[in-house]
Amino acid sequence: MKTVFFGTPDFAVPTLRALLESRHEVAAVVTQPDKPAGRGRKVLAPPVKTLALEHGLPVLQPGSVRKEEFISEFARLEPDVAVVAAYGKILPQAALSIPKHGCLNVHASLLPAYRGAAPIQWAIVEGEHRTGITIMKMDEGMDSGPMIAASEVDILEDDDARSLSDLLALEGAQLMVRVLDELEDRGSLEMKEQDHAAATRAPLIKREMARIDWSQPAWKTHCAVRGFQPWPKAFTTIKGRELKITGVEACDPSWLSATAFHERVPPGMVVDIFKGRGFVVRCGGEKEALLVTKVQPPGKAEMGAIDFVNGGGLTVGDVLGA
Repeated sequence: MKTVFFGTPDFAVPTLRALLESRHEVAAVVTQPDKPAGRGRKVLAPPVKTLALEHGLPVLQPGSVRKEEFISEFARLEPDVAVVAAYGKILPQAALSIPKHGCLNVHASLLPAYRGAAPIQWAIVEGEHRTGITIMKMDEGMDSGPMIAASEVDILEDDDARSLSDLLALEGAQLMVRVLDELEDRGSLEMKEQDHAAATRAPLIKREMARIDWSQPAWKTHCAVRGFQPWPKAFTTIKGRELKITGVEACDPSWLSATAFHERVPPGMVVDIFKGRGFVVRCGGEKEALLVTKVQPPGKAEMGAIDFVNGGGLTVGDVLGA
């Protein structure tokens, strides 16, 4: 079948690569415009564009997918189906109605859970143990179209948003090709409407959402550190300066003295330092604490938490987030 692919970041690359290796034709690739990135603000092409150009594919980078100029250009391609994976913009009905079989989306959650821009991050932040990929036919809503296929994966205790994204990207690529093969073989697909009343949201992440609230249970902070890695990175403050917390481990209460959980010890207080490993922070809940193993001070690279301690960054009794 003749497809047009819509996608932008690294997450979308495996799906485009799988399409190129499949029996289906990729007539063109639509991706977002090149943007400046990094400290040098060098203009970089989206990862999807880089792969497309390596294979000699036509690349479209409209500033708006709602303008008639793009709609006409898309229509001239006469696709049987459009495949969308983390494109980053909502397609209007004028675009959705162009492909013969519509626009099929690779969404990184088990819909109707976690509709929105950041389903991978929020699944980890909220402490989910399972997530997955849903292939859905797009409508004008936010991830609200009928579902075609789904695949579940486990969220491991050491998964962060980067590792889970890599896994789901590969899972989504394989599932999408299977769906397209079925569509070509049968001429149609079975679809199931979502339970809209059960939908949950995964809104675009803003930096302030990653501020650690040490009064929460330890598991919540553990999940936040993993879910907001690699961006924007969970953060707190120490002595009035920001400190990013990039690695934590569970800390059994038996590892600490009883004084660590005294009623006068507030959440956020450093209650112990483990030689060679890091520092322990009191959390909310009864007898709960976390071992911080990696940090990133302002203007510096990520480092071991014990190196931060040894450099005079903090000591027992200091309170994070105060």
